[in-house]
Amino acid sequence: QVQLVESGGGLVQPGGSLRLSCAASGNIFSINVMGWYRQAPAKQRELVAIITSDSSTNYADSVKGRFTISRDNAKNTVYLQMNSLKPEDTAVYYCNAHITTTQATHATYAYWGQGTQVTVSS
Repeated sequence: QVQLVESGGGLVQPGGSLRLSCAASGNIFSINVMGWYRQAPAKQRELVAIITSDSSTNYADSVKGRFTISRDNAKNTVYLQMNSLKPEDTAVYYCNAHITTTQATHATYAYWGQGTQVTVSS
């Protein structure tokens, strides 16, 4: 079994900052891409940022220059530092990781966290 547990969401004023964390645990053999997605009310889930195992990154245009994704491979954890937050960043943020488990080293599967609410409002 693999679990992704997110933390760090909350309510913040426009212009403020938050840091999200997502820790993967369980029978992990290796983790390839890790990323953050978000889903606002009545909208589809969208990519926010991804990071590969060698720390190459990619960002949605809407967050470039404001958000930074990073990871700690020793802790199987991915982070999202969010600065200069805007009301339109309000959404449930989901962690995603492509993981190979110890029981099936021939395959990689995508796992999702439960989501953490980020609300940007004055």
